[in-house]
Amino acid sequence: MPAMKSGSRPPWIGLAAAVWVQTAAGSGYNFPLYSPSLKSVMGFNQRQLTMLGVANDVGENFGMLPGVVCNRFPPWLVLLIGSASCFVGYGVIYLAVSRTVEFLPYWLLWLALCVATNSSAWLGTGVLVTNMRNFPCSRGTVAGILKGYMGLSAAVYTLIYTGILHNSSTKLLLFLTLGLPAICLAMMYFVRHCTPATDDDSSEHGHFLFTQITGVLLGLYLLISTILDDLLSANDTISYILFSIMILFLLSPLAIPLKMTLFPNKHKKSGLANPSSSTNSSQVEQDKSEPLLAVSSSATNLGSLQEQDDSSDVDILLAEGEGAVHFKKKRRPKRGEDFTFREALIKADFWLLFLVYFLGVGSGVTVLNNLAQIGIAAGVEDTNILLCLFSFCNFAGRLGGGSVSEYFVRLKMLPRSTWMACTQIVMAVTYLLFALGLNSTLYASTALLGICYGVQFSVMVPTASELFGLKHFGIIYNFMLLGNPLGALLLSGILAGYVYDKEAEKQGGTTCLGPSCFGLTFLVLSGVCALGSLLSVVLTVRIRPVYQMLYSSGSFRLPRTSQH
Repeated sequence: MPAMKSGSRPPWIGLAAAVWVQTAAGSGYNFPLYSPSLKSVMGFNQRQLTMLGVANDVGENFGMLPGVVCNRFPPWLVLLIGSASCFVGYGVIYLAVSRTVEFLPYWLLWLALCVATNSSAWLGTGVLVTNMRNFPCSRGTVAGILKGYMGLSAAVYTLIYTGILHNSSTKLLLFLTLGLPAICLAMMYFVRHCTPATDDDSSEHGHFLFTQITGVLLGLYLLISTILDDLLSANDTISYILFSIMILFLLSPLAIPLKMTLFPNKHKKSGLANPSSSTNSSQVEQDKSEPLLAVSSSATNLGSLQEQDDSSDVDILLAEGEGAVHFKKKRRPKRGEDFTFREALIKADFWLLFLVYFLGVGSGVTVLNNLAQIGIAAGVEDTNILLCLFSFCNFAGRLGGGSVSEYFVRLKMLPRSTWMACTQIVMAVTYLLFALGLNSTLYASTALLGICYGVQFSVMVPTASELFGLKHFGIIYNFMLLGNPLGALLLSGILAGYVYDKEAEKQGGTTCLGPSCFGLTFLVLSGVCALGSLLSVVLTVRIRPVYQMLYSSGSFRLPRTSQH
């Protein structure tokens, strides 16, 4: 396995590029925008369309292969494969919806959608793993920002779809086929492994805060723009102005590397220019920096995470040959240290986290995949606002979940899974509101669900890295993501699609109206989240000692075995 060389520049430009890639990687959220056209052009029933929604989620979350590749090859190759997958998959869907090619079989469209949305797994894995390693001491914050922008991508695409593309499904699919690969290829050079940031960087907090604030402003802007566009029927000039302002918001994270280039940190330079003063205070600084020794040492060496562990085994064998040591079995890692994927698989915490995540996001993606039909059943004429509202609240949940969990884990050593338990309780109540099928509660229910759904993502990512380390994080994280398509298959494809078609058949058509369309589905989802909250409490109690070890000093401290 080739060693990975770290760049000498700060990692902030890579984070700015990752924002664009993560926004592009949210293409799977576009399914509700073009699914009605796909259903009408191909003559599918709701169950067939729902199974295509399952394909959408299977492709988006099947990232085991990207998880392996990102540990062996540079990030640019991962992004290149993702771009190719996007081009091929969405290209086939475009040919079908535009009727450029007639009579494409259902199984081919199912596979094409898997390939298309699998680009999200490649793109998301490439930028998330790279930036988690570039910011090893701020995992929750980084995960919240990147996952947040991916959640916000639905609102970005909705603004493009309604304003620039004039509600044309064929133009949207053409943009996904050609535009997204172009964006990712342009960002490929900037997403790379850099010298990791450490917890003693005084400017890091301000930079993260700036990125979070601009993200929130972008989310609010997209929500307001979508509502105004729907109410005022904006002309082309206004639509292009709105689009240009959105681009400026997406470019805002670049202000950080520009500021660092134009106004470098003079404090560090002065420290280097006056070696005598640093020598006189070396003993004092050594005492002060002792708690951070593990962090800085680990962070510096995270650039070579892909080196194999064979050297330690060779040292033991050589020592045995010289009679220096007796036979010693290699110690298995403890929670908080670096696990291989096989080592993680036999841990109860691994499966508890997977089940909790599966129950939370599996129920949420069921609503997302059927959001257009849920809105129509409740009497909503324009479901684009519902999708935009869900997207913004999903973003807020991801961003807030990462930041809030980071704050409390440092202040109170509170395990992040606590927030998964709290939000799944709220989700259980929200599904009961959905079951009523009332227009008056639909928007509030959608907003609550979007927030809670987003928290599940942003909390799972750093939790997995803290329990099982960053060395093999790519494949462990992507295995966790399989909970999403599994939930879509069982809860959306089998349950929701079957119940909807049965109720539509009773009403004598293919479209179902009224609370009975999804009533039974929402009652089941409420029970699913109640079980998920109970398992979250169990997981929280089990992993509390891990967080007490990692955050006992008030800042993140990597275990000694994580120092490669």
